This record gives sequence, structure tokens and C-alpha cells, in this order.
Amino acid sequence: MSRHAFLTGGTGFVGSHLARLLFDDGWTVAALVRDSDDANAVKLADQGARLVGGDVTDPASLRTALAVPTDAVFHVAADTSVWSRNDDRQVAVNVGGTRNVVDAAVTAGVARLVHTSSFSAWGFVDGVLDENTPRSDRGTWINYIRTKRAAEDIVLEAVKRGRLDAVICNPAHILGPGDRHNWSRVIRMVADGSLPGVPPGGGAFADVREVARAHLAAFQRGKCGQRYLLGGDDVDFIDLVRAVGERLGCDVPRRATPAWVLKMVGRVNVMRAAFTGKAPDLTPQAAAMITHHASCDSTLARESLDYRSTPIGALLDDTIAWMRQEGMLA
Repeated sequence: MSRHAFLTGGTGFVGSHLARLLFDDGWTVAALVRDSDDANAVKLADQGARLVGGDVTDPASLRTALAVPTDAVFHVAADTSVWSRNDDRQVAVNVGGTRNVVDAAVTAGVARLVHTSSFSAWGFVDGVLDENTPRSDRGTWINYIRTKRAAEDIVLEAVKRGRLDAVICNPAHILGPGDRHNWSRVIRMVADGSLPGVPPGGGAFADVREVARAHLAAFQRGKCGQRYLLGGDDVDFIDLVRAVGERLGCDVPRRATPAWVLKMVGRVNVMRAAFTGKAPDLTPQAAAMITHHASCDSTLARESLDYRSTPIGALLDDTIAWMRQEGMLA
């Protein structure tokens, strides 16, 4: 007998991989989508998903999605903006939306919720963080970090009160086939020679395919109330860009751009955006995040979820091959 999953964020990078994995494993899937005519939503429907129109900020759409018996809710949807102009919407989605998903799952009697968070929820931690590392107040001026942290607290409070069985996945930087908006932007800029510089930060890189597998494993055998860090090879951004340049045969910057330069550019961009209304390519929040080195230890996920990391070289090869196949690289 097949199991039934409800998926938020199924049209996104991680969510689309998780959806395919669920279908391959014999699950039936209901997916929350804002626009059923969106190309990624159409792909989900073609795979057999039941599309439910709505949004995590709309409790009625969540009740509709969970009107049928549901074994698992995979809450992957999130607003990842790092522009302060979008803070209100981000709070509504990441905090209010998570509260709505939790309440709907509790009401529907869902067996387990798997919540997608981020290693950013710890704030800016020096050294290698693990699941027992105390949260840092550094970086909490960034709304994205605050909202991811608040969303986790909502899930864990429901677990503490005995209302919900839930597990949290905390991926690091995510890379892999299917990336159209994240690190693939850097790869495209290397390819067309438009990369203006490289930030001095770095961190752990997770394979999106392994992140999706970890979500399914979290449902199957994760410990209730536990967070699982999903990392991989720890790489400086300048070394990542050099590796991309080698694979594409392109020249890249020889050294990282100083952090103070990027932070200054971020402030100038925001002032310019106040007049143009156009979202800036770099904000002070983004500059702070990309100039920090965020490392994490995935031992717990490896031991409990059979989580695997992909060597960064192989991960770049797979990502670039996929981008070429999709016509994203000249």
C-alpha cells in the first residue's frame, strides 16, 4: 500500500528532487503550488502529483491539501530573500507559513512532519558547528536567519508539547543538477566573463540529491525533535570559482574581494534600489553571509540517516553537465 505525502516547495530546487524521489519510492504526492500553469508545477502534475492551489500563508489551502489521509508532510517552502524590503513577506512565509503548516498537520493527524531549515539558523558560528552547538547572536540582524530560526522554534515547540512528530533537516550550501537560481548563477557568470569578484567566505557544500534522500530518510528513521546537519566538502568560495574556471576553460579572479568592499557595495546598492525599486544584486545582508565561512559536521546525519556527501569536484562536474544539457552554458 502506497504512502501519501504532502509537499510544500515542490517546484523549487530541493522540493523537485524530493518529489521525484517520492514518486520513485512509490508514494502518492499532493503538492502546494501558487500557479498550476508554472512550468515546474506542470512537471509535478505530469509525474502524477495532485496539485493544490494555494500558499503556506493561506490556512484554507493547507486544509484542502490535507483533506485526505496523509502519512508525511515535507515542508520545504521558504522565502530566501536577503533584501530588507521583503522582510514582511519573508516573516509571513517562513514564520507564519510554518505555523500554518504545523497547525494543519496537527489537525489532520499527520504521522510525521519533516521541516527543511538551514545551517544558517545557527547564526554566524566560528569553527565547525554540529547539532549541539549553541546558537550565535551574530548574524541575527539578517531577517532570513531570524525567520529560519523562528520557524524551527515553532516546529520544536509543537514536538515538546506532544502535538506533533517532526524532524528538521539543516542543509548547508546546496549545489547540484536542477539549480537555476543559486550557485548556477556563479557558474554562468564565470562562463560569460561577468563575474565581478569572489567573496572571501566559504563553507560546506551539500549535493541536492543527497539532501532529498536525507529528507526521506528523516521520515523513515529520524529521531523526533532532532535536527540533522547536511553538509559536505568544506570549500573556500575562491577555490570553488577556480575549480569552475578550470572546468570551463575560463579566467577567474586570482584572489577574493575584500569583505569591506562587498559590504560597501551592498550598502550603495540598497540606496540605489530605494530610487529605482529594482532588487539589488548584492545587499548588506547578502554581503555579510557570503563573507562568512560556515562549516558543519554531518556525522549525526551519516550515522542516523545514511547521509552521504559528494566530493565537490564530482558535484561541480554533474552540475555543469546538467547546465550544458539545459542550454544554460554557451
